[in-house]
Amino acid sequence: MPKKTPEEIKKEVRKLISDITEVPEKDLKEDAKFVEDLGIDSMMALEIVASLEKKYKVVIPEDEIPNVRSLANVYQILEKLINK
Repeated sequence: MPKKTPEEIKKEVRKLISDITEVPEKDLKEDAKFVEDLGIDSMMALEIVASLEKKYKVVIPEDEIPNVRSLANVYQILEKLINK
């Protein structure tokens, strides 16, 4: 499977989070805080983590899950895991 570019990943992650949160993609700022700015609760956060793991066939370590606080954080975590 060809490696995805960081831009492709960002686009896919943005769509996935938009679908789960029902926040339009154009309104998802990279530095928007999931809880404070987007109203993401713990169930939505778990759904995001599970969806990312399934889509990219990675396991987000439990100690990384608290760091999933914004789009920028998600990109950093995924990039580390995908490029292992």
